[in-house]
Amino acid sequence: MGAMKPIRRLKKFALPLALTWSHCGVMYRVTAWPEVSFERFYGDEWMGVTPGEDVLASAAQTCGPLEWRPYLEFVPAAVREFLARFRITRMEALQVIARCPVLLEELTEYPALTGYVAAHMGLRGTPGPGWDEINAVHDRSGVFGVLEWLGLPASRQTIAILGNVADPELPKKFLEPLRTLLWEPGAIFALQRMPVITDRHLVRCCHPLAA
Repeated sequence: MGAMKPIRRLKKFALPLALTWSHCGVMYRVTAWPEVSFERFYGDEWMGVTPGEDVLASAAQTCGPLEWRPYLEFVPAAVREFLARFRITRMEALQVIARCPVLLEELTEYPALTGYVAAHMGLRGTPGPGWDEINAVHDRSGVFGVLEWLGLPASRQTIAILGNVADPELPKKFLEPLRTLLWEPGAIFALQRMPVITDRHLVRCCHPLAA
Protein backbone atom coordinates (compact mmCIF):
# COMPACT_ATOMS: atom_id res chain seq x y z
CA MET A 1 0.00 0.00 0.00
CA GLY A 2 1.30 3.39 -0.86
CA ALA A 3 1.82 6.08 1.70
CA MET A 4 -1.34 7.91 2.61
CA LYS A 5 -1.54 11.40 1.26
CA PRO A 6 -1.81 14.08 3.93
CA ILE A 7 -5.26 15.55 4.25
CA ARG A 8 -5.29 19.18 3.22
CA ARG A 9 -7.45 21.26 5.48
CA LEU A 10 -9.03 24.27 3.94
CA LYS A 11 -8.32 27.45 5.83
CA LYS A 12 -11.26 29.55 6.79
CA PHE A 13 -10.92 33.19 5.95
CA ALA A 14 -13.25 35.61 7.64
CA LEU A 15 -14.88 38.09 5.31
CA PRO A 16 -15.62 41.70 6.16
CA LEU A 17 -19.13 42.01 7.52
CA ALA A 18 -21.73 44.69 7.13
CA LEU A 19 -23.38 45.94 10.30
CA THR A 20 -27.16 45.66 10.00
CA TRP A 21 -30.05 47.05 12.04
CA SER A 22 -33.76 47.85 11.72
CA HIS A 23 -35.54 51.19 11.99
CA CYS A 24 -39.34 51.40 11.85
CA GLY A 25 -39.43 47.98 10.22
CA VAL A 26 -36.92 48.91 7.49
CA MET A 27 -33.48 47.28 7.31
CA TYR A 28 -30.36 49.43 7.18
CA ARG A 29 -26.70 48.52 7.03
CA VAL A 30 -23.23 50.00 6.87
CA THR A 31 -20.75 48.13 4.69
CA ALA A 32 -17.23 47.20 5.69
CA TRP A 33 -14.25 49.53 5.87
CA PRO A 34 -12.98 51.31 3.86
CA GLU A 35 -16.14 51.79 1.76
CA VAL A 36 -18.44 52.40 4.76
CA SER A 37 -21.54 52.85 2.64
CA PHE A 38 -24.81 53.45 4.50
CA GLU A 39 -27.60 51.62 2.75
CA ARG A 40 -31.32 50.92 3.04
CA PHE A 41 -33.05 47.76 1.84
CA TYR A 42 -35.54 48.55 -0.94
CA GLY A 43 -37.51 45.65 -2.37
CA ASP A 44 -34.80 43.10 -2.99
CA GLU A 45 -31.67 45.27 -3.10
CA TRP A 46 -29.59 47.63 -1.00
CA MET A 47 -29.41 51.28 -2.01
CA GLY A 48 -27.21 54.05 -0.63
CA VAL A 49 -28.78 56.61 1.71
CA THR A 50 -27.80 59.46 3.99
CA PRO A 51 -28.98 58.20 7.38
CA GLY A 52 -30.87 60.64 9.58
CA GLU A 53 -30.43 61.06 13.33
CA ASP A 54 -33.39 58.75 14.02
CA VAL A 55 -31.88 55.96 11.91
CA LEU A 56 -28.51 56.30 13.64
CA ALA A 57 -30.26 56.34 17.03
CA SER A 58 -31.85 52.99 16.16
CA ALA A 59 -28.40 51.67 15.26
CA ALA A 60 -27.13 52.70 18.70
CA GLN A 61 -29.92 50.72 20.37
CA THR A 62 -29.43 47.64 18.21
CA CYS A 63 -25.68 47.41 17.67
CA GLY A 64 -23.91 46.60 20.92
CA PRO A 65 -20.37 45.34 21.59
CA LEU A 66 -21.14 41.85 20.26
CA GLU A 67 -22.46 43.23 16.97
CA TRP A 68 -19.60 45.68 16.57
CA ARG A 69 -16.79 43.21 17.32
CA PRO A 70 -16.67 41.34 13.96
CA TYR A 71 -17.13 44.59 12.05
CA LEU A 72 -14.23 46.29 13.84
CA GLU A 73 -11.87 43.39 13.09
CA PHE A 74 -11.50 44.81 9.57
CA VAL A 75 -11.00 48.42 10.65
CA PRO A 76 -7.44 49.85 10.98
CA ALA A 77 -6.11 49.78 14.54
CA ALA A 78 -5.94 53.57 14.90
CA VAL A 79 -9.55 53.94 13.74
CA ARG A 80 -10.65 51.06 15.97
CA GLU A 81 -9.08 52.72 19.01
CA PHE A 82 -10.79 55.99 18.13
CA LEU A 83 -14.21 54.35 17.74
CA ALA A 84 -13.78 52.53 21.06
CA ARG A 85 -14.16 55.88 22.82
CA PHE A 86 -17.77 56.11 21.65
CA ARG A 87 -20.68 54.01 22.78
CA ILE A 88 -24.00 55.66 21.95
CA THR A 89 -22.73 57.68 18.99
CA ARG A 90 -20.26 55.17 17.58
CA MET A 91 -22.13 54.97 14.27
CA GLU A 92 -21.90 58.76 13.88
CA ALA A 93 -18.20 58.62 14.74
CA LEU A 94 -17.70 55.88 12.14
CA GLN A 95 -19.39 58.01 9.49
CA VAL A 96 -17.25 61.04 10.37
CA ILE A 97 -13.93 59.24 10.31
CA ALA A 98 -14.80 57.28 7.17
CA ARG A 99 -15.80 60.42 5.28
CA CYS A 100 -13.06 62.64 6.72
CA PRO A 101 -10.05 60.39 7.50
CA VAL A 102 -7.81 63.47 7.41
CA LEU A 103 -9.34 64.43 10.77
CA LEU A 104 -8.28 61.25 12.56
CA GLU A 105 -5.29 62.79 14.34
CA GLU A 106 -7.21 65.85 15.58
CA LEU A 107 -10.34 63.91 16.54
CA THR A 108 -8.25 61.40 18.45
CA GLU A 109 -6.74 64.24 20.45
CA TYR A 110 -9.98 66.25 20.73
CA PRO A 111 -12.75 63.61 20.41
CA ALA A 112 -15.50 66.00 21.59
CA LEU A 113 -15.13 67.77 18.24
CA THR A 114 -16.53 64.64 16.58
CA GLY A 115 -20.08 65.49 17.64
CA TYR A 116 -19.85 68.88 15.93
CA VAL A 117 -18.57 67.37 12.69
CA ALA A 118 -21.27 64.68 12.79
CA ALA A 119 -24.00 67.31 13.32
CA HIS A 120 -22.69 69.79 10.76
CA MET A 121 -25.84 69.75 8.62
CA GLY A 122 -28.03 70.90 11.50
CA LEU A 123 -25.46 73.35 12.84
CA ARG A 124 -24.97 74.96 9.43
CA GLY A 125 -28.57 74.60 8.29
CA THR A 126 -27.72 72.78 5.08
CA PRO A 127 -29.98 70.21 3.38
CA GLY A 128 -27.22 67.71 2.63
CA PRO A 129 -23.87 66.50 4.00
CA GLY A 130 -20.72 68.48 3.32
CA TRP A 131 -18.00 65.85 3.76
CA ASP A 132 -16.06 66.90 0.66
CA GLU A 133 -16.16 70.51 1.81
CA ILE A 134 -14.87 69.56 5.25
CA ASN A 135 -11.95 67.71 3.68
CA ALA A 136 -11.20 70.67 1.42
CA VAL A 137 -11.34 73.12 4.34
CA HIS A 138 -9.00 70.91 6.35
CA ASP A 139 -6.56 70.59 3.47
CA ARG A 140 -6.54 74.36 3.10
CA SER A 141 -6.63 75.58 6.71
CA GLY A 142 -6.27 72.59 9.03
CA VAL A 143 -8.38 72.01 12.11
CA PHE A 144 -8.82 75.74 12.73
CA GLY A 145 -10.47 76.07 9.33
CA VAL A 146 -12.82 73.25 10.27
CA LEU A 147 -13.67 75.02 13.54
CA GLU A 148 -14.51 78.19 11.66
CA TRP A 149 -16.57 76.24 9.10
CA LEU A 150 -18.58 74.75 11.99
CA GLY A 151 -19.24 78.17 13.47
CA LEU A 152 -16.85 77.67 16.39
CA PRO A 153 -14.13 80.16 17.35
CA ALA A 154 -11.03 79.16 15.39
CA SER A 155 -8.71 79.43 18.38
CA ARG A 156 -6.40 77.35 20.53
CA GLN A 157 -8.72 78.07 23.46
CA THR A 158 -11.57 76.27 21.67
CA ILE A 159 -9.39 73.26 20.96
CA ALA A 160 -8.10 73.17 24.54
CA ILE A 161 -11.62 73.30 25.97
CA LEU A 162 -12.88 70.53 23.67
CA GLY A 163 -9.84 68.47 24.63
CA ASN A 164 -10.79 68.78 28.31
CA VAL A 165 -14.34 67.49 27.85
CA ALA A 166 -14.43 64.26 29.85
CA ASP A 167 -16.96 62.41 27.70
CA PRO A 168 -16.45 62.77 23.94
CA GLU A 169 -20.13 61.96 23.38
CA LEU A 170 -21.47 65.47 23.87
CA PRO A 171 -25.27 65.43 24.21
CA LYS A 172 -26.70 66.85 20.99
CA LYS A 173 -28.82 69.35 22.90
CA PHE A 174 -25.63 70.99 24.20
CA LEU A 175 -23.81 71.38 20.87
CA GLU A 176 -25.43 74.68 19.93
CA PRO A 177 -25.41 76.18 23.47
CA LEU A 178 -21.74 75.31 23.96
CA ARG A 179 -20.91 76.77 20.55
CA THR A 180 -22.60 80.00 21.63
CA LEU A 181 -20.75 80.04 24.96
CA LEU A 182 -17.39 79.63 23.27
CA TRP A 183 -17.88 83.04 21.65
CA GLU A 184 -18.16 84.70 25.06
CA PRO A 185 -14.80 85.69 26.62
CA GLY A 186 -16.08 85.20 30.16
CA ALA A 187 -17.30 81.68 29.41
CA ILE A 188 -14.04 80.79 27.68
CA PHE A 189 -12.06 81.95 30.71
CA ALA A 190 -14.27 79.91 33.07
CA LEU A 191 -14.11 76.75 30.94
CA GLN A 192 -10.35 77.04 30.50
CA ARG A 193 -9.94 76.88 34.27
CA MET A 194 -11.54 73.41 34.35
CA PRO A 195 -8.92 70.71 33.71
CA VAL A 196 -11.75 68.21 33.21
CA ILE A 197 -15.14 69.34 31.92
CA THR A 198 -17.81 66.89 33.03
CA ASP A 199 -21.45 66.56 32.01
CA ARG A 200 -22.37 68.31 35.27
CA HIS A 201 -20.29 71.33 34.27
CA LEU A 202 -21.90 71.38 30.84
CA VAL A 203 -25.38 71.20 32.31
CA ARG A 204 -24.64 74.14 34.60
CA CYS A 205 -23.04 76.21 31.84
CA CYS A 206 -25.39 75.35 28.98
CA HIS A 207 -28.72 74.90 30.76
CA PRO A 208 -29.96 78.49 30.29
CA LEU A 209 -29.17 78.35 26.57
CA ALA A 210 -30.48 74.83 26.09
CA ALA A 211 -33.83 75.54 27.79
